[in-house]
Amino acid sequence: MSLATAAPTTTWTYVDGDWYEGNVAVIGPRSHAMWLGSSVFDGARWFEGVAPDLDLHCVRVNASATALGLKPTVGVEEMVALTWDGLKKFDGETAVYIRPMYWAEAGGYMGVPADPESTRFCLCLYEAPMITPTGFSVVVSRFRRPTIETMPTNAKAGCLYPNNGRAMIDAKMRGFDNALVLDMLGNVAETGSSNIFMVKDGVAMTPAPNGTFLSGITRSRVISLLRASGVEVQEKTLTVQDFLDADEVFSTGNHSKVVPIIRVEDRHLQAGPTMKKARELYWEWAHG
Repeated sequence: MSLATAAPTTTWTYVDGDWYEGNVAVIGPRSHAMWLGSSVFDGARWFEGVAPDLDLHCVRVNASATALGLKPTVGVEEMVALTWDGLKKFDGETAVYIRPMYWAEAGGYMGVPADPESTRFCLCLYEAPMITPTGFSVVVSRFRRPTIETMPTNAKAGCLYPNNGRAMIDAKMRGFDNALVLDMLGNVAETGSSNIFMVKDGVAMTPAPNGTFLSGITRSRVISLLRASGVEVQEKTLTVQDFLDADEVFSTGNHSKVVPIIRVEDRHLQAGPTMKKARELYWEWAHG
């Protein structure tokens, strides 16, 4: 998993009632989001003719906007319809990242909080191939996930991601692909870019949502699919030692859905049967 910035790919952006090709400019230096971080987004995926849980991603971006003090202005059905309209502009072969966004143009009281009436919306679609499920490595990060008292952890907010970014950069400098990020109590929360699962003696386990990280849509889908197939899944408090002792570890997220983690600190692992089952179940469900 490379942290390098990829060259721009085919991109279409819907803003102010029309589609525009490329990475169009939408905010200026006086925009509230530019200097005070009032932006939210979500990420869905189109691949192999399907866009699984697209409606839930649209629901979540509206909920994130509300949580950050913005005013969602586009309904879920309209957002879904716009997405399918925009997808017609692509070749139908390369996977596409689907990113609806809201941001504030102006500040409210004393300029610091966003003025919800200034909220703007755009929908950005761009080609983004999914990574192959060969696996990646993680190292315990020295940076922690914040709590709801310190940051808007109940929103998929842009202002949260510099913390994830510095954790991932630090991990890369230490010879790993990604970071294993803990919460403020020292328990495992997630990776720098995805939710995380471990398996021990045939039981799949994942950190219980505690307000420090987003309980991902793909995470929830994988839990339900595994349980329906007869695999026991527990949401519980998990330590670094639990992951070091695990039989297998894998991650879930919108970018590449279900991917194995093949190294935790100095512990090397293989892609395991539960991860393979989860990935197969997800693909079968998505195409069903």
